[in-house]
Amino acid sequence: MSRIGKKPVPVTKGVTVTVDGNTVKVKGPRGELARTLPQDIGVAVQNDEITVSRPSEDPRHKALHGLSRTLVANMVEGVTKGFQKQLDIVGVGYKAETRPYGLQLALGFSHPVEYRAPAGIKLTAPTPTSILIDGANKEVVGQVAAELRSLRPPEPYKGKGIKYAGEQIRRKAGKAGGK
Repeated sequence: MSRIGKKPVPVTKGVTVTVDGNTVKVKGPRGELARTLPQDIGVAVQNDEITVSRPSEDPRHKALHGLSRTLVANMVEGVTKGFQKQLDIVGVGYKAETRPYGLQLALGFSHPVEYRAPAGIKLTAPTPTSILIDGANKEVVGQVAAELRSLRPPEPYKGKGIKYAGEQIRRKAGKAGGK
Protein backbone atom coordinates (compact mmCIF):
# COMPACT_ATOMS: atom_id res chain seq x y z
CA MET A 1 0.00 0.00 0.00
CA SER A 2 1.25 3.47 -0.85
CA ARG A 3 2.46 5.75 1.90
CA ILE A 4 3.00 8.77 -0.33
CA GLY A 5 0.98 11.07 1.94
CA LYS A 6 3.47 10.71 4.80
CA LYS A 7 6.41 11.98 2.71
CA PRO A 8 7.10 15.69 3.30
CA VAL A 9 7.22 17.98 0.26
CA PRO A 10 10.55 19.86 0.06
CA VAL A 11 10.27 23.59 -0.65
CA THR A 12 13.09 24.82 -2.90
CA LYS A 13 14.75 28.23 -2.70
CA GLY A 14 12.77 31.08 -4.21
CA VAL A 15 9.42 29.45 -3.41
CA THR A 16 7.11 30.82 -0.72
CA VAL A 17 4.25 28.76 0.68
CA THR A 18 1.40 30.23 2.71
CA VAL A 19 -1.33 28.16 4.36
CA ASP A 20 -4.59 29.86 5.32
CA GLY A 21 -6.95 27.26 6.74
CA ASN A 22 -7.40 24.77 3.90
CA THR A 23 -6.10 27.09 1.17
CA VAL A 24 -2.50 26.59 0.10
CA LYS A 25 -0.78 29.32 -1.95
CA VAL A 26 2.56 28.65 -3.61
CA LYS A 27 4.53 31.45 -5.25
CA GLY A 28 7.70 30.94 -7.27
CA PRO A 29 9.67 32.10 -10.31
CA ARG A 30 7.13 30.66 -12.80
CA GLY A 31 4.02 32.11 -11.21
CA GLU A 32 1.58 31.68 -8.35
CA LEU A 33 -0.83 28.80 -7.70
CA ALA A 34 -3.56 28.45 -5.09
CA ARG A 35 -5.70 25.44 -4.18
CA THR A 36 -8.30 24.67 -1.53
CA LEU A 37 -7.76 21.21 -0.06
CA PRO A 38 -10.48 19.05 1.59
CA GLN A 39 -11.51 20.18 5.11
CA ASP A 40 -10.35 16.99 6.85
CA ILE A 41 -6.75 17.28 5.60
CA GLY A 42 -4.25 19.35 7.56
CA VAL A 43 -1.30 21.18 5.98
CA ALA A 44 1.70 22.62 7.85
CA VAL A 45 4.92 24.33 6.72
CA GLN A 46 8.04 23.74 8.85
CA ASN A 47 11.77 23.96 8.06
CA ASP A 48 11.34 24.34 4.28
CA GLU A 49 9.04 21.29 4.17
CA ILE A 50 5.31 20.94 3.73
CA THR A 51 3.67 18.13 5.69
CA VAL A 52 0.17 16.85 5.00
CA SER A 53 -1.76 15.04 7.77
CA ARG A 54 -5.03 13.12 8.02
CA PRO A 55 -7.39 12.85 11.02
CA SER A 56 -7.99 9.07 10.96
CA GLU A 57 -7.25 5.76 9.25
CA ASP A 58 -10.58 5.86 7.42
CA PRO A 59 -10.12 4.73 3.75
CA ARG A 60 -11.58 8.03 2.53
CA HIS A 61 -9.09 10.01 4.61
CA LYS A 62 -6.22 7.81 3.40
CA ALA A 63 -7.17 8.49 -0.22
CA LEU A 64 -7.49 12.25 0.35
CA HIS A 65 -4.17 12.25 2.25
CA GLY A 66 -2.19 10.90 -0.71
CA LEU A 67 -4.10 13.03 -3.20
CA SER A 68 -3.57 16.24 -1.24
CA ARG A 69 0.15 15.60 -0.82
CA THR A 70 0.54 14.98 -4.56
CA LEU A 71 -1.44 18.12 -5.44
CA VAL A 72 0.78 20.24 -3.18
CA ALA A 73 3.94 18.62 -4.60
CA ASN A 74 2.72 19.37 -8.16
CA MET A 75 2.12 22.99 -7.19
CA VAL A 76 5.68 23.35 -5.85
CA GLU A 77 7.15 21.66 -8.95
CA GLY A 78 4.98 23.78 -11.24
CA VAL A 79 6.16 27.13 -9.88
CA THR A 80 9.83 26.03 -10.03
CA LYS A 81 10.24 23.90 -13.18
CA GLY A 82 6.82 24.02 -14.81
CA PHE A 83 5.11 21.31 -16.83
CA GLN A 84 5.27 20.63 -20.55
CA LYS A 85 3.37 18.42 -23.00
CA GLN A 86 4.11 17.86 -26.66
CA LEU A 87 1.60 16.98 -29.36
CA ASP A 88 2.39 15.75 -32.87
CA ILE A 89 0.25 16.47 -35.92
CA VAL A 90 0.10 13.75 -38.59
CA GLY A 91 -1.56 14.27 -41.97
CA VAL A 92 -0.98 15.91 -45.33
CA GLY A 93 -1.73 19.62 -45.02
CA TYR A 94 -2.28 19.44 -41.26
CA LYS A 95 -0.30 22.15 -39.48
CA ALA A 96 -0.21 24.53 -36.53
CA GLU A 97 0.87 28.17 -36.42
CA THR A 98 1.58 30.24 -33.31
CA ARG A 99 -0.58 33.33 -32.92
CA PRO A 100 -0.65 36.00 -30.16
CA TYR A 101 -3.88 34.53 -28.73
CA GLY A 102 -2.82 30.86 -29.01
CA LEU A 103 -2.78 28.62 -32.09
CA GLN A 104 -4.28 28.52 -35.55
CA LEU A 105 -4.63 24.96 -36.81
CA ALA A 106 -5.28 23.57 -40.28
CA LEU A 107 -6.79 20.13 -39.66
CA GLY A 108 -8.45 19.18 -42.93
CA PHE A 109 -11.64 21.11 -42.27
CA SER A 110 -12.97 23.75 -44.69
CA HIS A 111 -11.93 26.43 -42.20
CA PRO A 112 -8.93 27.07 -39.93
CA VAL A 113 -9.43 26.22 -36.26
CA GLU A 114 -8.43 28.88 -33.74
CA TYR A 115 -7.54 27.75 -30.20
CA ARG A 116 -7.24 30.42 -27.52
CA ALA A 117 -4.80 29.63 -24.72
CA PRO A 118 -6.12 29.92 -21.16
CA ALA A 119 -4.35 32.18 -18.66
CA GLY A 120 -0.97 30.87 -17.56
CA ILE A 121 -0.49 28.59 -20.59
CA LYS A 122 2.04 29.21 -23.36
CA LEU A 123 1.35 27.49 -26.69
CA THR A 124 4.10 27.27 -29.32
CA ALA A 125 4.57 25.44 -32.59
CA PRO A 126 8.35 24.93 -33.03
CA THR A 127 7.61 23.11 -36.30
CA PRO A 128 4.33 23.10 -38.22
CA THR A 129 3.69 19.50 -37.13
CA SER A 130 4.37 19.78 -33.39
CA ILE A 131 2.79 21.73 -30.55
CA LEU A 132 4.40 22.52 -27.17
CA ILE A 133 2.19 23.33 -24.19
CA ASP A 134 3.95 25.03 -21.26
CA GLY A 135 2.55 26.06 -17.90
CA ALA A 136 2.84 25.96 -14.12
CA ASN A 137 -0.45 24.14 -13.41
CA LYS A 138 -0.22 20.44 -14.30
CA GLU A 139 -4.00 20.04 -14.52
CA VAL A 140 -4.46 22.91 -16.96
CA VAL A 141 -1.53 21.77 -19.15
CA GLY A 142 -3.07 18.29 -19.39
CA GLN A 143 -6.55 19.71 -20.06
CA VAL A 144 -5.28 21.95 -22.89
CA ALA A 145 -3.45 18.97 -24.42
CA ALA A 146 -6.63 16.88 -24.26
CA GLU A 147 -8.73 19.68 -25.80
CA LEU A 148 -6.26 20.15 -28.67
CA ARG A 149 -6.14 16.39 -29.29
CA SER A 150 -9.96 16.22 -29.33
CA LEU A 151 -10.09 18.72 -32.23
CA ARG A 152 -8.91 15.92 -34.56
CA PRO A 153 -8.14 12.66 -32.71
CA PRO A 154 -5.93 10.17 -34.57
CA GLU A 155 -7.91 7.78 -36.75
CA PRO A 156 -6.99 4.06 -36.89
CA TYR A 157 -6.65 3.60 -40.68
CA LYS A 158 -3.98 6.12 -41.67
CA GLY A 159 -3.12 7.54 -38.22
CA LYS A 160 -4.00 11.10 -39.26
CA GLY A 161 -4.82 13.59 -36.51
CA ILE A 162 -3.32 15.12 -33.38
CA LYS A 163 -1.61 12.71 -30.98
CA TYR A 164 0.55 12.92 -27.87
CA ALA A 165 4.30 12.66 -28.51
CA GLY A 166 5.25 8.99 -28.21
CA GLU A 167 1.64 7.76 -28.37
CA GLN A 168 1.18 4.54 -30.36
CA ILE A 169 -1.91 4.46 -32.56
CA ARG A 170 -3.44 1.01 -33.06
CA ARG A 171 -3.90 0.62 -36.78
CA LYS A 172 -6.62 -1.33 -38.61
CA ALA A 173 -6.13 -3.23 -41.87
CA GLY A 174 -8.97 -1.60 -43.80
CA LYS A 175 -10.67 -3.15 -46.82
CA ALA A 176 -9.27 -6.38 -48.29
CA GLY A 177 -9.48 -5.14 -51.88
CA GLY A 178 -11.39 -5.87 -55.10
CA LYS A 179 -12.22 -9.11 -56.91
